[in-house]
Amino acid sequence: MLYTRKGDGGTTKTFGCDQRISKSSIVAEALGSLDETNSFLGLVRAKTAGLSFKIGNQEIKYEEVLLAVQQNLFIVQAEVAGSAMSIAPEKIAKVEYLIDEIEKMLPPIKNFFISGATELGGMFDFARTLARRAERRVVAVKEEGKMTISTETSQYLNRLSSLLYALARISSYLEGVEEIKPDYK
Repeated sequence: MLYTRKGDGGTTKTFGCDQRISKSSIVAEALGSLDETNSFLGLVRAKTAGLSFKIGNQEIKYEEVLLAVQQNLFIVQAEVAGSAMSIAPEKIAKVEYLIDEIEKMLPPIKNFFISGATELGGMFDFARTLARRAERRVVAVKEEGKMTISTETSQYLNRLSSLLYALARISSYLEGVEEIKPDYK
């Protein structure tokens, strides 16, 4: 069933919880931001079907990286909703590995870049901004003491935006498109 009518009054239930919360609550806002990020990553994943890059001799398929991120975001959502689930440390290590290896392939960052050097780069960059907003919303939930958020989940969300930025940069770099610096004029 796609509707229950139970939310018509502006409330919703979270994972494993008998209480209803306001759809405007900080928890609902965090869950919505995570869902928005995950949904957009689905679009990016569809756009990257068949595309890959190499780290050493290892072929890295964008769609596999993004699917893993989407799966992990469901774990984060469950935790924010009150579940005992949290991100495992090895998932953070995997993201850090990808970021570090991609960074080795790119010219060093010396300034900001204007988003959209390529369509795919722009999509990754937009996903980065969604991930940052979701991270801010989860931090707010944690700071207000509404739910307990693990250190690992906080670390994962912080690394996620860096991963998406690295993917934006590498996708543009591999297409041979130079990133544009803001001229501040």
